Parts: sequence; C-alpha cells; structure tokens
Amino acid sequence: MPSIRVLVVEDSFTIRKRLVEVLEEEPGMEVVGEAEDGKRAIELCQSLRPDVVTMDMMLPLMSGLSATEYIMAFCPTPILIVSASNNRGELFRTYDALAAGALDVLEKPLGHEADGVWERRFIAALKLISRIKVITHPRARLGLTRGSQPAAVAKSAGDGPDGYRLIAMGASTGGPAALVEILRNLPPDFHIPILLVIHIGRSFGDSFAEWLDGQSRLRVAYARDGEPLPKIGSGRVVLAPPDRHLVVARGHLRLTSDPERHSCRPSVDALFESVALEIGPRTAACLLTGMGRDGAEGLLAVRRAGGLSIAQDEATSVVFGMPREAILLEAAEQTLPLDQIAPTLVGLASCQSSRRRT
Repeated sequence: MPSIRVLVVEDSFTIRKRLVEVLEEEPGMEVVGEAEDGKRAIELCQSLRPDVVTMDMMLPLMSGLSATEYIMAFCPTPILIVSASNNRGELFRTYDALAAGALDVLEKPLGHEADGVWERRFIAALKLISRIKVITHPRARLGLTRGSQPAAVAKSAGDGPDGYRLIAMGASTGGPAALVEILRNLPPDFHIPILLVIHIGRSFGDSFAEWLDGQSRLRVAYARDGEPLPKIGSGRVVLAPPDRHLVVARGHLRLTSDPERHSCRPSVDALFESVALEIGPRTAACLLTGMGRDGAEGLLAVRRAGGLSIAQDEATSVVFGMPREAILLEAAEQTLPLDQIAPTLVGLASCQSSRRRT
C-alpha cells in the first residue's frame, strides 16, 4: 500500500521538527515537504500534490487561512489544522479555515500530555482525512445560492394551519461551511427557530457560536439548560455547547451529559429524536455533511413523526457519510444540494406567514 504523503506547514522550527519526527516514525507515512509560511505552502502543495496537509494558522507572508482558501480553490487537498486553541483571534481563523474547506482541527501539543497520546491522535486524524476526496472550495463552488429556487416541499402535517414550529439541523465534517452557506441565505426576519448540533472538539468549540453569529443575519448563541424553547418569530439559532447533548423536553431546552451516541456528544440523533417526540409533525430536520452515521436514526424518527426530513446530497457534501446513512434508512423525504436548503426553508416560513395573514 502506498505511503500517505504529508506536507507539514508550521512556522515554528521546534514544532515543525516534532511533527516531522512523529510522521517519520510512523510506518506508511511520508513527509514530502515542509513550509514555514503560507506562500511556500501553496507552492509546495501545487508542485508536490501531497495526500494531506497539516496547517498552522499563524504564518508569516500569508496566513494559514489564506493558504487554506487558495489550496481548496485551486488544488483541493485534505487539510488538518494544527493550531492553538487558547487565543480568540486564532480560534476565529480556525473556524474560517474550516468554513473554507479544511476538514478537521487538532490542538498543538501542550507539552504535558501523557507519552504518545497526542501523537496517536495526530496520526489517526491524518490517516482518517487523507481518505476523504475533498471538493473544490465550497465558497467558490456553492456561492451562487441567492436566486436559487426552493425545492418542492412535500406535503406533511407541517403544512397545516399551525405550520412548522421548529427546524433542527445536524452536521459534522464539512459542517462549518455548510452552515454558513445556509445561514447567510436566510433573511433577517426568518421567524422559525433553529436548533443546531455540530461535531467540533471541546477545546475549539467554546467560541464557535460567537463566530457563527458573525456569519449569520440571525442571532446565534449556545443553549442554556432549562431555557424555554424559542418562540416563533424570535429568529434565533441555538447551538448545543461542546460535550453536552441538546434535547427538547416539555417545552424547554435541556443539556445533558448522557453517554455518547456514535462516539458523539453532542449527538444529532439525541436532538432529532427529542424534537420528533416533543413536536412531531411541526418539525423540519436537516442532516448535513459529516462522517459516520450520527443523525440518520434521528432523521428517521422525524419522518415517522410526520415532520419534514431533509438530507444534503452527495455532490455537495464534503463527506457523504451521515446523509448517506439516512438515505439508506429511507429517512430523508428530500435529498437536496446545499444551495437549495436555505430557499426550501424560506419557502416553509413564507407559506406559514401567508397562512397567518389569512
């Protein structure tokens, strides 16, 4: 089996050499190049065509974010961000890079980890993402959302007099880009509340809601345990915080530390199953790009409860894992490209607004 060819991008000589040493000690991994700035990273990525890139965010000449955007636009390559998580500015650049097409993020070694723990996580992450066939920079490929026509919405109980009460969304790998694409194309007066689960590491998750709030015309914040379910007309997006399940129970949002589902906490399944039980046919659920199967059974629960169930299609998914599992279960009433999801949700809200005026 051919070795996995890695390009290491890091401006710190000490950290770069440590990454290289870890890779050189691992059978089946080959370091094909090293870059200490973003400009050189692009040049080496174009000339060497590595299987995977490790990318620092804080680089001279050209930032890791700018290098990521260029690579994903012109020579798409799986990128693992290896960065610090204790700096707000660097966190925001990391989220921007994930939205630009980087696949995953790993915190830099802090120096006090048990022997081999960080190294094993590093190698495992690289092996995993090296197998992903990445798509061209999502912003370049999918940036023409405005003007798209909404897909036909299948008739369900949500089309009754009361309309839809809630939209639930779940995403994993590739999720930041997909969420930004959807939220940027929802109008500021979009009145159906949105509950959201995304898989992102705890050390990098603390500021994600604040960053996403800056990308959206709707207000975005982390859920608070026990707060009432947002009312129709609030125009809110509420996220599950890192390492807590978000569920709906008796008209309130609850955060739990129940066991992981499919190795995930928060879990999309936990959210979807709770809204299927609590709100049933007045729920619309969207399962977006991601690795694994979290959310598939929950989407099926929503469909069986009479709600509208949507899965992102293969062509626009960075990883067609979670949506594929849902489709195999016949959980998805509609399978839509990313650029049709926001217009479809706007169509749901518009129909509901028209009913309320009559």
